[in-house]
Amino acid sequence: MNEPWFSVRCVFAFEADHGTNYEERVTLWHASSFEEAIERAEQEAREYAEELDARYVGLAQAFHLFVEDRPLGDGDEVFSLIRESELAPDDYISRFFDTGKERQREAE
Repeated sequence: MNEPWFSVRCVFAFEADHGTNYEERVTLWHASSFEEAIERAEQEAREYAEELDARYVGLAQAFHLFVEDRPLGDGDEVFSLIRESELAPDDYISRFFDTGKERQREAE
């Protein structure tokens, strides 16, 4: 049986000097179902959190990868989440993705 691939996004909390940092982490899983992929991802998430002195906050969202064999090629979609919102595009980005508190840098 050729089992499908799933990506699972888990969220972690890291205590920092000025509050809490949150990490959204996406991992890939070869599993027979959403439930199995999430179960395996959450087990790995607890281990990851323990190794880094963080806390897995208990949010796991799975996505079935629609690939023929394995997710190895350019452009393979590994995660997608659709959220309904009445916000305008710039407001949506500011609210959920560019709040000013992200630890990121501009691409050169």
